[in-house]
Amino acid sequence: MTQNELAQARQQIDALDEQIQSLISQRARIAQAIAHIKQRMGDTGDHYRPAREAEVLRAVIARNQANGGPLTDEAIARLMREIMSACLSLESPLTVAYLGPEGTYTQAAVLKHFGDSVRARPMHAIDEIFRDVESGAADYGVVPVENSTGGVVSHTLDELVFTKLRICGEVMLPVHHHLLSAGTDLDKVTKVYSHPQSFAQCRKWLDAKLPKAIRETVSSNGQAAAQARAEGVGVAAIASLQAGRINALNILASNIEDDPNNTTRFLVLGKQDPAPTGQDITSIVLSGHRNQPGSLLKLLQPLANAGLDMTRIESRPVRGSAVQDYYFFIDFVGHAATPAVRKALDEVSAAAGFFKILGSYPRAVV
Repeated sequence: MTQNELAQARQQIDALDEQIQSLISQRARIAQAIAHIKQRMGDTGDHYRPAREAEVLRAVIARNQANGGPLTDEAIARLMREIMSACLSLESPLTVAYLGPEGTYTQAAVLKHFGDSVRARPMHAIDEIFRDVESGAADYGVVPVENSTGGVVSHTLDELVFTKLRICGEVMLPVHHHLLSAGTDLDKVTKVYSHPQSFAQCRKWLDAKLPKAIRETVSSNGQAAAQARAEGVGVAAIASLQAGRINALNILASNIEDDPNNTTRFLVLGKQDPAPTGQDITSIVLSGHRNQPGSLLKLLQPLANAGLDMTRIESRPVRGSAVQDYYFFIDFVGHAATPAVRKALDEVSAAAGFFKILGSYPRAVV
C-alpha cells in the first residue's frame, strides 16, 4: 500500500466515524423522546425492556452473519450493547446490585448484560442482592446460579424459593481464572486465596503447580485479590484480570482453569415479566406431596406431554423439614404466557404440593 492509498483509507475511516457518531447521536435523541412519550403515558418506572433488548441484539447478530463480519458476533453485540446502555441511561439510569467487591465475575456479568452506563452496586452476599432489589434500592440484581464445572450456587436457589422478584434474564459468562500477586515469582507463593468454586475449577492446576501452598477460601474473588494485595509477596489470589487491575497485582499465570470451556450462568432479577420473544426460558420451582411414590414423574409428565424441552433440573432440601423433602428447580424452553405452556403449568401446579413460576425470560443472546 502506497502512502497515498493509506491516506485515502484513513480519510474513508474519518468520514465513516463522523457518520457513525451522527447516527449514535440521533439514536440517543430518539431514546430521550421515547422517555418523554412514556412519561406522558404514565410509565414512570425504569425503561429497560429485556425482551426488546434481546430482539435488538439478535437482529444485530443476524445482520453481522449475513454480511460476513468481519467482526465476531460477540464483538458486534458488545458494541451495540454499549450504545443501548448509553441511550438507556438518558431515559432512566439503572442501578444494578451484584456480588462485590469490585472485580468479581458477577460484576463482569452485570457489564456484559447492561453495559458500562449502569450504576453497579456491590453487595456483600447473595441474600443482600435480593433484599436490595426488593426494597427498591436497586432496579435489578445479578446473581450466579450455576457453573459448568462447579455446579449450582445453592444460596441463589434457596433465595429464589421465597423472593417476590422475577427472573428477567440470564447471562452466560466464559470464566477465565488468573493467578495474581503483589510479587512476581510463582515459586515463592505459599498461600492462595479464592472463592470455593474457583478452587474447584482450578484444582488440577493448583495440584500440579502449587501443591504445597495453603488454600484459603473467601466470599468472592474480588475479596481474594484485595487480600493478596494486603498481605503482599508470597500470597496470591485466583481472580479476574479486572480484579488484578483494581488491586495493582501482577499476573503470575493466566487461564489456569482446568476446563477451557468454563462458563458461569447468572440470573437477572427484577420486578417485571418480560414479554415473549420466541427464544425464551421458563424457570419454576416445585415440590411433590410427601410419601407419594412417583410424585416427581407425575409432576414432570405435563411438561413432556406438551413437548417442552427441559434444560435443567436441580434439587434442594426444604429448609426446616424434619424429613427428606426437596424443592425441584426446573428450566425448560418456552414462555409461560403462551397457551401450550400455560396449560402444562396449570397441570403441574394442580399436582404439586408447592409450585412457583420464577420467571419467563429471553435466552442469553451471546
